[in-house]
Amino acid sequence: AAPLAGRPLAAANAELEWPDSPHLVLWHAQTVLRESRGDGHVAALIAAGLDPAEALVVFVIDAELDADWVRQRRGWSEQEWAAAVERLQDRGLLDDAGALTAEGAELRAWVERRTDEGAAPSWQALGAQRSERLVELMAPVVRAIVAGDGLMLGNPMGLRPLV
Repeated sequence: AAPLAGRPLAAANAELEWPDSPHLVLWHAQTVLRESRGDGHVAALIAAGLDPAEALVVFVIDAELDADWVRQRRGWSEQEWAAAVERLQDRGLLDDAGALTAEGAELRAWVERRTDEGAAPSWQALGAQRSERLVELMAPVVRAIVAGDGLMLGNPMGLRPLV
């Protein structure tokens, strides 16, 4: 039930041969769901007029992450990062000190709202009870992956761990 139109990574994954084993079916379905959300996020960033470097700068500032650490792991040079900061300042999204302005914070919030709205049909199709059940079923899997050191908690996305 994940939206696929205009979502190339989700659509490509959905068209792959599905596995037979139930645990692999679940993994594959979650991949399609994740990529559908990710494709929608990219569309929201484009609609917001943010290029990839600018989007990451805004995210890092908003999430209060280590900019150098994230920049290096995402492959941006210091010059590219500084140029993105300057473009965001020129647009009034960052102040002279490099902090988000009210306009920048609102744009970031808008991108996240649009991403959530675009992903909502997947969860609506599943329904509240089955969504909760999916989270319940996946919690031990996530804990096992984290406990087994199978997940890079310090990741290039700059996301904080949920478990």
